[in-house]
Amino acid sequence: MLAVACVNLFPLVGVAVWEWNLTSLLVLYWVEAFVTVLIAVAKALLAERGSPDITNDIEPLHELRAKRGGWEPRPNWPSIYPRNIPLALTILGFWAVFLVPMTLLFWSSSLGSVLSVGLLAGILGLVVAQVGEFVTEYLRDERYTEVSAREILRTPTLLTFSLVGVGLLTVGSSGSDANLLLFVVAVLGKTLVSVYSFYAERVEQPLFGLGDRLLDEAEVRETPPEIDLPDAPVDARVRVARTPVILTSLPYIVFGFASQLGVIVLCLFVLALTSGRLSWIAITTLVILAIAGVRILSYYLRYGTIEYQRRGEMLVAYDTLLEAPQWKTDIERSSFSVKNAIADRLLETGTLTISGVENVEGSDVQFGPVVDLDQTVETLGLPVRETERPEQDLGVVAAVGLLFLFFLVLPVGLILDPDVSPEFAMALGAVFAPFILFHAAVLLWVALARV
Repeated sequence: MLAVACVNLFPLVGVAVWEWNLTSLLVLYWVEAFVTVLIAVAKALLAERGSPDITNDIEPLHELRAKRGGWEPRPNWPSIYPRNIPLALTILGFWAVFLVPMTLLFWSSSLGSVLSVGLLAGILGLVVAQVGEFVTEYLRDERYTEVSAREILRTPTLLTFSLVGVGLLTVGSSGSDANLLLFVVAVLGKTLVSVYSFYAERVEQPLFGLGDRLLDEAEVRETPPEIDLPDAPVDARVRVARTPVILTSLPYIVFGFASQLGVIVLCLFVLALTSGRLSWIAITTLVILAIAGVRILSYYLRYGTIEYQRRGEMLVAYDTLLEAPQWKTDIERSSFSVKNAIADRLLETGTLTISGVENVEGSDVQFGPVVDLDQTVETLGLPVRETERPEQDLGVVAAVGLLFLFFLVLPVGLILDPDVSPEFAMALGAVFAPFILFHAAVLLWVALARV
């Protein structure tokens, strides 16, 4: 801890030798926090311990939290765990949405005036120290086997808050004496935060009686959520049909935009269309396509690489890509029901819902989709008597279509009415669009389920 304190007090030398000011300190701390975030993301992906679920927020790519096993890039290298991707993207997305744009705007007018040889040397030393700690302590000493992703992300979170504090001090400072006092206060505060973070990560005991809850291992760390394979050999196996998995993933693209980053991207796309600039339209379109592609890939990784194995009296969902079981259940003690999936109706495939699965949130899991559900039930010996989906009901489709047209009356009427100004129509559309789109999506889903 003494070394950490000395390193964090180094900016006091900068103010005495190189005449650093609060802006210089903000640049140094921003680089430190940003490098810490990037390294924390890498650490989080390698963390073997489980992370307790976050129930208050919607995590990006949250379906990957249920993924078991890891991918080993090379033999004897640490594994990358897909279940940690949502937590890593949470902190990375916060930086991308809030801190990076504000920082670039601030630096565009002040960065040139504070750059110096001493500041660049300090930044270089900072980056080398961070990377060195990651390689020697985290990788070589295999610390990744002892921590969880949530535990790793505590440090960049604390540094981010300290960075915001320094930024507020910089904006509100005036006068050389006030600047010097605020500089010292900022350095001391940041030093305390760094020492506390170092202590919390390695000692894991309350510091001076503070933070019993913050340092409670049960709050941020669990045993690795891996599942052991049954001892019985594989009697039969069936692979998932990949095409319906991709088709089913398409409606889930909307969840990729149900976040701050997604909303901002959509708003920028609308502004680009309004401006008519092709470069802006192209960039925002590429970002939207990237978000949609990541959503599809995430859903496919969750369900599209599964092989169902019959091992004695157990049914096992085995991931062939990660080479790890995802769940297992006693066939005789589980309940099987046919899922009325839209993709199955369109592609003539089949999907089941299995209830009573242990060590699974909600105890329900998805089985399939598979190419031939009847053949799959026979091959694996599943206790499923009825494999037919609800029959086609064109009356329901017609009723849903009429309701769908009813919800479109308002926006179409506003567009076609010559007495309504475009600005007023856009304002009403912005207010009522979420309500209309939600009900239209539900109606479309019901209609497709009965086609």
